[in-house]
Amino acid sequence: MNAPWKSGLPGNRDPFAAYICDDSALDVLRPVVIELGWQPEKCNKGGLRNAVQSLSVSASPAILVVDLSESCDPLNDINALAEVCEPGTVVIAIGQVNDVRLYRDLLSSGIHDYLLKPLSAQQVHDALNQALAVFMSPKGGDTDSSRRHISTAVVGTRGGVGASTIATSLAWLFSEHHKSPTALLDLDVHFGTGALALDLEPGRGLTDAIENPSRIDPLFIERAMVRANDNLSILSAEAPISQPLMTDGAAFVQLEDEFRQTFEMTVIDLPRNMLINFPQLMADVNLVLLTCELTLASARDTIRILSWLKSNAAHAHPMIIANKVQPSLAEISKADFEASIERKIDFMVPYDFKAASNSAKLGQVFVDANRSSKASAAIRQIAERVMGANADDLSSATEEKKSLLGGFDFKSLLAKKAKPEPEAAD
Repeated sequence: MNAPWKSGLPGNRDPFAAYICDDSALDVLRPVVIELGWQPEKCNKGGLRNAVQSLSVSASPAILVVDLSESCDPLNDINALAEVCEPGTVVIAIGQVNDVRLYRDLLSSGIHDYLLKPLSAQQVHDALNQALAVFMSPKGGDTDSSRRHISTAVVGTRGGVGASTIATSLAWLFSEHHKSPTALLDLDVHFGTGALALDLEPGRGLTDAIENPSRIDPLFIERAMVRANDNLSILSAEAPISQPLMTDGAAFVQLEDEFRQTFEMTVIDLPRNMLINFPQLMADVNLVLLTCELTLASARDTIRILSWLKSNAAHAHPMIIANKVQPSLAEISKADFEASIERKIDFMVPYDFKAASNSAKLGQVFVDANRSSKASAAIRQIAERVMGANADDLSSATEEKKSLLGGFDFKSLLAKKAKPEPEAAD
């Protein structure tokens, strides 16, 4: 008899349970279960509905086998099962319908595998071993350690500067143009627009993670994140505005750790209040795209956030993105803005109201809906810089410039704009 594989299974719940309709399938399943070191009593008589009733009043196992043979609507019944199953449960379905479409629908709904009756011992043994491999696979093997991962936080210096537009566009470019597995984490828990920009329902993944950080594991990530395309998954929320955010930030750190193991790129749409309240969010961030406008208030807050980053996240390389740029209508000039923050602006994204409206109407991210726009071209340049970033490039790109301006008078910026002739004469 083989020794049971237990080291990777959750220790706070049963390793296995099955709900099977007919005796012949039970006769095939029980010897395999015994061979793997589990209790044969966990093979229960009754199909999917019996499983839903039982798991609604008890903890779900790590690996669950359910029989769909008596189900008239398997997909709806599977959704009912998902409501009573704890995140992280690996579900193997068995049934009598040999239909490729059903198989694909079941897999997309979160089922790990689908076995066709009549069962064979080898078939069941292989399926359970594959389910065990999900728990047994190490989080940080040689492959993971050598894989490059870039975590980018997009922070707006002021509300409405377009940080979320930049974040969603970059995530889409990383996944669609560069074919890199990408996670988009929208941390505006109550008013986030990440899912909205991608024309998706946000789901409860982020709120579940905040309420139960202990549930966060690779399977939780797979189930909780909403798939936008083959390489892009988003985790966001639309929490009730009557429900305050009650967390110490541990869930966010765990999420970032799982993203690092699963994806090549992580984009965090990070509201500035979250940056201040949960500084641990910056522990694994490589790049901070500080999104601003050419205004007096934005210049002030850019200086403050850059100072905060220098003190609390010195390892993260900041890049300054001036968004919604209208040179003729700018409150202060680019040169004066750069002088006030004592560093260069890395990228200038032109203002394009028609393109932004078109993106909202189509339910697409900005760069997808407006591929020929000058603003989209600027955002693509930002994506190229991030994708090609390495330590040396970032150091040279974000090197702080010493300024001779000591106590800089912000109000003088407006005065200089109002009187260009004397300035030129000086």
